[in-house]
Amino acid sequence: MIPSIAPAPVPATANAEDTGTGEATPAGTATGRPGPGPKAAVGRIQAHRLFAAPGAVAGVLWLAALVLASLTAPWWLPYKTEDQDFAAILSGPTAAHWLGTDELGRDLLSRIFAAAAGTLGTSLITVIVGVGLGTVLAMVAAAGKRTEGPISRVTEVMMSLPGTVIILAVIGAVGTNIPVVMAILGVLISAGIYRVMLGQATALQSQLYVDAAKVDGVSTLGISLRHVLPGLNNTIVVQSALIFAVGMLIQAGLAFIGFGPPIPQPSWGGMIQGASQHVYDAPWLMVPTGAVLALTVLAANAIGNALGKAPNAAASHLPSAADRRRRAAASAAAPSTAAAAPSAAPDEPATAGRLSVRGLSVGVDGGTPLVTEVSFDVEQGTVLGLVGESGCGKTMTALSLLGLLPSGVSASGGQILWNGRNLAAATENELAGVRGREIALISQEPMRALDPMFTVGYQLVSAIRRLRSMGKAEARTEALGLLEKVGIVDAARILTTYPHQISGGMAQRVAIALALAGRPRLLVADEPTTALDVTVQAEILSLLRALVKDTGMSVVMVTHDLGVVADICDTVAVMYAGQVVESGRTANILDNPRHPYTLALLAADPHANTAEDMPVRLATINGQVPQPKDWPGGCRFMARCQFAGSACMAPVPLVPSGSDDGVVRCVKADELAVEGLAWVATEVPAHRVLDILEMDSRVKKDRP
Repeated sequence: MIPSIAPAPVPATANAEDTGTGEATPAGTATGRPGPGPKAAVGRIQAHRLFAAPGAVAGVLWLAALVLASLTAPWWLPYKTEDQDFAAILSGPTAAHWLGTDELGRDLLSRIFAAAAGTLGTSLITVIVGVGLGTVLAMVAAAGKRTEGPISRVTEVMMSLPGTVIILAVIGAVGTNIPVVMAILGVLISAGIYRVMLGQATALQSQLYVDAAKVDGVSTLGISLRHVLPGLNNTIVVQSALIFAVGMLIQAGLAFIGFGPPIPQPSWGGMIQGASQHVYDAPWLMVPTGAVLALTVLAANAIGNALGKAPNAAASHLPSAADRRRRAAASAAAPSTAAAAPSAAPDEPATAGRLSVRGLSVGVDGGTPLVTEVSFDVEQGTVLGLVGESGCGKTMTALSLLGLLPSGVSASGGQILWNGRNLAAATENELAGVRGREIALISQEPMRALDPMFTVGYQLVSAIRRLRSMGKAEARTEALGLLEKVGIVDAARILTTYPHQISGGMAQRVAIALALAGRPRLLVADEPTTALDVTVQAEILSLLRALVKDTGMSVVMVTHDLGVVADICDTVAVMYAGQVVESGRTANILDNPRHPYTLALLAADPHANTAEDMPVRLATINGQVPQPKDWPGGCRFMARCQFAGSACMAPVPLVPSGSDDGVVRCVKADELAVEGLAWVATEVPAHRVLDILEMDSRVKKDRP
C-alpha cells in the first residue's frame, strides 16, 4: 500500500540563470543588474512548464473546478446527500438526477461533489506531512555528518515496516479518523521522500557558493534555507503532486474495505464499494464515481509529469527537416554580410577535410539570437583558435559544428560546409554519421566526459567498436594503441581503472583518446587546458600539435588564453558579443591587431609583453560583455571602446584588414593602424559609456 517514491530529476541550473551564450551565472549576481533570486527563477520555470503542457493545463482546470464545485456545493447541489428518492432507486441519468442514483435512491451528483472537498483535503494532509517531514529531515541530515547517520537508520526502519499493518493498527486505536490516518500515512511516506531529497541536498551542500556562505559567517540554518531549500524546490513540487494522487488512491482503498468516513457521510471509495455490489444489475452506478476518481488522479499525475520534465525536454535541439531545407536555401540564395570573409567560390569543388563556416547564426528558437553572421575557414592540417571573453559565443559556435546545441537553441541561418555537405541543414541521422567519425569533440571538463560507472577500457573499447565496427579483441588492441599515442605509458593499467582513479591531466589524455576513436578529420577542442596546471597544459598542447602534424587532422580550439593561440594556432578568430570582430593568420593578429578589442585583449595579457616592455600597470577593459538582448544596433564593443565615436552607431560589416586574407569589423581600423594607437591602461569614463548608450538608443528609435 505504501508506494516507492522515485526521484524526480532536478535541472543542473536550478540555482542559475542562463546568460544566453552557454555560460551560467548565479541568479542575481554578475549580470550587471539585480537578479530575481533562485526562488523566483524556479517559480517561473515551474509555471512555464505547467502551462506549456496541455495535459497539465487540463489537470489544473479539472482540480480547480472540482475544488470550487465542492466548496460551493451547499449553494447549488439539487439534493442533500441524505435525501432519498424511492421512486428512482439505481436509476441511470435522468432530468431529475443527472448522474443517476444509488441503491438507496440518493443523488450521485450531490454525493460525489459533496465528498470531493474531504477527499482532496485529507490527501493534502498526506502531502504536507510526507513531503514536509522528508524535506526537513534531508536538509538536517545533509547539513552535518553526525545527524545523517541516525536519521538514515530511522528512515530505513520506517521503510521496512509493513505500511498496511501500521495503518490498520492506527484505525483500530483511533477509529476511522481520516485526517489522523492520512497524517500517519504521510509519516510513513516521508522515509521514501527523505531518500530522494538527501542526495540532492548533499550535492547542494558541496557547492562552492555554500562554502562562500560559510566563510561569510552564514549559519547552518541560514545556508539550508537560503541555498539548499531553493535547489530542492522543483523536486518538492513534483513529489507533492505525485503523493497527492497516491493519497487519494489509498484513501479510496481504505473506504472501499470499510475504513472510510462514518455512514452516512459520503466518500468516493465508499461509493465505489457500494457500486461493486450492483455491478451486474446496475453497472452504470460504478461509472460516475470511478470516472471522477480516475480523472482526479490523472490530473495530479499530469501536473507532476509536467513539473518533472527538464526545461525544453520535449523539444529537439535540432529544427525540423523542412526548416533546415528552408534555411539552407535561404542562406545559399541571400548574400551574407560576411561576404568579405575569405570563402570558396560557389562552384569550387569541396576539399576533403576543409571546414567552411559562412554567415552562421545561432539563437533561441523563436527568440533571442546568440551568435550572428560568423564566418571562418579551417584548412586541413591547421588549427583555428576562437578567442574572446566568456559570453562571446565561442562555445555556442563550436557546438553548432556538431549539432550539439542545447535544447531550444538551434542554427537559425548560415552554412557549415564540411566535405560538400551543409551541416547546418543536416538531419539528426546525418549528423550522427558525422559525429565521432569525421568530427569529434574534446570537452572542457574531462571528468564530466567520462562516465564514472565504467572503466576507461570499457568506454574506449565500446567507442572504437561502435565507430569502426571492430571485434572486441581488435578494439582492445586499438584502445591500447590510442592511449599510448596520447602519451600514457602504462596503458594496460589505465584501461582497468575508473575515471575517479586518475588525475585531471590523465583524464584529459583519455578524453583525447576517446575523441580519436573514430579517426576524425576535425577536432573541436572546447578549452581543453583550462582546468589543468601549467605543466600539464604544456603537455596537452604538445600532444595536440603532434597529432595535427602526424595525422593531418584539423582543430578548432576554443580558448581564453592568447598564449595557447600563439603556441598552437595557425589562424585565429576573435569573437565579441556573438560576432567575429577580427580574424586572420595568428602572427598577423598578435603582431598587428586592427580591432580595438584585440588591442585590449593583448594589452591586458601580461604574457604579450616582454620584460623590457612590461607596463607599470596592465590595461583593463571597462564593463562586461553585453547580454544578447542588450546588443546595440551598431558596433557591439563601442560602449567599452576607448576609440568609439558617432560612426560606430551604424552596423559595421567585416572588411579586409590589409594583412593577407584577414578581416576586421571596425570603421576605425585603418585610422588606428596609420596612427599606431594602442590601448592604454585607463578605463573608459562612466559618463562616456552612458553617452554612447544614450546615442545608440536614439539611433534605434529614429531608425525606420
